[in-house]
Amino acid sequence: MAKREFLAEAVRLATESVENGWGGPFGAVISRDGDIIARGQNRVLLTGDPTAHAEVEAIRKAIQVLNPEAPAIAPEHVDESTLALVPRPEGSADPVPERARMLQGCSLYTSGAPCPMCLGAIYWSRIDAVYFSCDPAATAKIGFDDSFMYEDFRKPMDQRSILIEQIHPEMGAEAYQAWTDKPDRHPY
Repeated sequence: MAKREFLAEAVRLATESVENGWGGPFGAVISRDGDIIARGQNRVLLTGDPTAHAEVEAIRKAIQVLNPEAPAIAPEHVDESTLALVPRPEGSADPVPERARMLQGCSLYTSGAPCPMCLGAIYWSRIDAVYFSCDPAATAKIGFDDSFMYEDFRKPMDQRSILIEQIHPEMGAEAYQAWTDKPDRHPY
């Protein structure tokens, strides 16, 4: 399939989401080796879940497709799953020499430029490329404007619109130490 066909499917899913009253006009597909491996639609209104964006839904489904042994991937199958370790990309500032593969080798196509939450999920999932149809300005015109988030993220934590405050760091340090001390920890 070509990029145009993948994007057409994402737009079809977006339109279906609107027509069914499931959520905004957002659809996404994830492709690998020329095939669609997962589809997602905005389902915020259907579920009441503010994280049910098309891109996140597609990522969750792609992981299910690629990890048939999930949710508990047996140690003997880790190297067959998205958790298989791969070297960090050349030139990366990442101090960890290997990370889980996740969705490397995949591309995501979406009807609109991903929001900050979806971009975070895309980065964490290590998708190789993202292709979108409508840009942030077009998305803002229909009532989905994320610019306030980007502006808020640039502010120091104590000046943001949501109270973000560190409390009892010694408590969280216990869990961090447990991770540090775990001899067989799996970087992801």
